[in-house]
Amino acid sequence: MFDPTLLWRSPEVNPVNRKARSIPGLNPVNLYGRVFTFSWFGFMIAFWSWYAFPPLLTVTIAKDLKLSQTDIANSNIIALTATLLVRLVAGPACDRFGPRWTFAGCLFAGAIPTALAGAVYSPKGLLALRFFIGILGGSFVPCQVWSTGFFDKNIVGTANALTAGFGNAGGGITYFLMPAIFDSLVADQGLTPHVAWRVAFIVPFICIVVTATAMLILCPDTPTGKWSERHLAAQQNLVSHGISGVVVDVPGELTDKATTGTNSPSDSTEKKLGFEAVEPKQPHGFAHEAQIGEQQMLDTARGEIVVKPSLREAVAVVFSLQTLVQGGCYFCSFGAELAINSILGAYYVKNFPSLKQRGSGNWAAMFGLLNVVFRPLGGVISDFIYPRAGLWGKKMLIHTLAVITGAFLIAIGVSDSHSRNTMFGLVAGMALFLEAGNGANFSLVPHVHPHANGIVSGCTGAAGNFGGIIFAIIFRYNNKDYAKVIWIIGVMTIAINLSLSWIRPIPKGQVGGH
Repeated sequence: MFDPTLLWRSPEVNPVNRKARSIPGLNPVNLYGRVFTFSWFGFMIAFWSWYAFPPLLTVTIAKDLKLSQTDIANSNIIALTATLLVRLVAGPACDRFGPRWTFAGCLFAGAIPTALAGAVYSPKGLLALRFFIGILGGSFVPCQVWSTGFFDKNIVGTANALTAGFGNAGGGITYFLMPAIFDSLVADQGLTPHVAWRVAFIVPFICIVVTATAMLILCPDTPTGKWSERHLAAQQNLVSHGISGVVVDVPGELTDKATTGTNSPSDSTEKKLGFEAVEPKQPHGFAHEAQIGEQQMLDTARGEIVVKPSLREAVAVVFSLQTLVQGGCYFCSFGAELAINSILGAYYVKNFPSLKQRGSGNWAAMFGLLNVVFRPLGGVISDFIYPRAGLWGKKMLIHTLAVITGAFLIAIGVSDSHSRNTMFGLVAGMALFLEAGNGANFSLVPHVHPHANGIVSGCTGAAGNFGGIIFAIIFRYNNKDYAKVIWIIGVMTIAINLSLSWIRPIPKGQVGGH
């Protein structure tokens, strides 16, 4: 039975890596609660600014810059292209420099073009600006890697789904905030629309800078301290529990099977960590420490401490079947979310002209805001299934949610309803399964090559953006026939997920992540 006090009290922690086994999300004073809060809030602010253009683009900005429908579609595509590139880089950067610094770096880099929105006076200028603002979308990867680094396997699916779900809600919040800020500047401050939409972008700029600065000042890299000392901390924790070992830095592959027994720094077959069980000389343990077996502690140290990847190691992880499965599933789910989020306001204006810019924006915002509930739901269900059906259960949940999502997308596209109740009901139903699927996907990601979590997270996140680009291109070449493209996305989602459903959730013989 769920204990509500877990939401604020200090959590039990894994004795080796000090990861929490519950989420004190209502206690930002606690270390784990604080990192959890900055993970989701930082990504939410980034997502808000990343998608700050679409709510004003179709009417206000299009009129001011004299944009065609093609210009608008191209700007949506270019915004996703930069994010794709940044996510590919952010994954290895997290493994090498740590997710906190990578996260803050993405925010600071994306804040600069956000502040420069007022300098845009042409369609080409808009394309250039949205490309660089797309850097903010790359913050999703360090958000998830940071969360994975602080929460243990029993709860990491829920933690990742909550941080991403709350963060993705920024895509809905922007549909409320940007028109509201714009209207306020016009009505209350007397600015012209030409000036007001440009000034409106100063608000997310300020929020991004403040959040990134606070993140660096108030939060650590890992539960054990500095990122560069994570291996030493794991060794010390093992020694305190009667398990001695040495941390070495010798040749080895991320995909190698770990060896057992005593190893020395000169043993060329050794992985990054090698440990030997010994009898403890005295009782050990810390407050709020979970009790786990010796072998599980050894597996955690050998297989779940992130290592700095070489190019050869990174390539092996990137092209493993399991990484490709995660990417393929996220290509469909998050890719569809990004592409649909970009056109949903325009789709509503087309089918319901009486809603106008602000009304259609408010209804389109609901699609993004439902992430607050639906994406975490996917993670919670995945964590519920895990002790009962294992990793295959987690994987089958992803494919099941995707197939149902595809069915809803086909229903929306084929019906192309002009009834508000029908349209909004179908979109809400689709959002439930699509966003829960996103949460379920990143519930499985921490189990796949856990020693290279940044690479797997980066590839998976980038695949989601690649899906967004492909779907946005399809929207672009079908002009305003939004319904047709939506059912095409539905068919692709079902086909891709069924073709990937047979692959094992993690590589055979993998140490850690079980």
